[in-house]
Amino acid sequence: MLSEVDVFISNYTLVDPEIYQLWVDGHTSSDAVNILHQRGICQQTNAPIELVASDILDHYRTYALLEKLLHTPTKLASEQLAFQIEPQTSQMLIEMYYEFDDVVIRELLGKKITSKSRKDMDEVAEKTGITLKSCRRQYDNVKRVFKTVEDLPGSLATNIKQHFLLSEDLAKRYAAVVFIACLRFEMNKRKLQFLTFPDLYHCANSMMSSWTYRCVGSEYFDTDLDREFLQELSECRVLLENDKHHKHLVCLKLKPMLLDRSYQELDINFRSYSRAILCIGCNLHRSRELRFFFLELVERCIEPWRQVNWTHSDLRNFLAVYTQCALDMDVLREGELRDAFERYMTVVTCCLLRMYHT
Repeated sequence: MLSEVDVFISNYTLVDPEIYQLWVDGHTSSDAVNILHQRGICQQTNAPIELVASDILDHYRTYALLEKLLHTPTKLASEQLAFQIEPQTSQMLIEMYYEFDDVVIRELLGKKITSKSRKDMDEVAEKTGITLKSCRRQYDNVKRVFKTVEDLPGSLATNIKQHFLLSEDLAKRYAAVVFIACLRFEMNKRKLQFLTFPDLYHCANSMMSSWTYRCVGSEYFDTDLDREFLQELSECRVLLENDKHHKHLVCLKLKPMLLDRSYQELDINFRSYSRAILCIGCNLHRSRELRFFFLELVERCIEPWRQVNWTHSDLRNFLAVYTQCALDMDVLREGELRDAFERYMTVVTCCLLRMYHT
């Protein structure tokens, strides 16, 4: 009896980006055949469906063999001899393999990166509509990156680029995930579910830029907030003791910018708004308070402003004027306290403006 055997021999490893994307996305080879057939692959290549299916299966076998190397991108790029891959192809393989879906990563944020979390990927797949295989790949990639860089000093994004050969943009997105995981921010409360990964990425980048140590060296980590700065923030309570003067300055500047109704509401509630902003900052040196930073912003700031129908423009004007008026007051003339307040408000303003979905 004769048996049919498909044989493919090549010097260079051929990668079809379209087929590779389907493999990365967790589709089976049969799914890939159907998807490409619907896209008109047979008409485009003038090839029978059986030949297309055989070619796709061959690609899938190659990618399965490459996957172990993709777990350590530096080996794929330079140390292995099994596959002859051009540098640009190698870079494409790595970048596409480590790309992630924002909706999947948002489900991971706030959860411990453990084997139990991996078991929850079937729920994530059902909720997001992303294939289970892709969800597991994304979880495994996050865990792999996290374990590699969590204890390395210096810039998270730089360390990720160095060890995983990712683009600047993708390395920064992973850096935000690692930062949020290391500081164990609460992300799972129902009140926080409206926040998307891009929202949290934006906020995490601002924190890493302004709240971590301003020094470089083997003892400084991107995942460590500047403890001296956080301690100094507790002294900002002095603004509460001078809130009448602060309110006068703020209302004077904001009156031309606000409708009468909005101005009257601010005049009545200024103290509660100021207390909320300052008390969040004054308690950040406590690990538990830091962990609930985003929840505090929502409950103590965003929800009250939503209830009185502040516009995004109202919020932007208020935060800018609130900050500048405080910096103009004599009580913040002491250099370190003034610097701490400005560092704090830079990030809080960035976060609140991003998180205030209207």
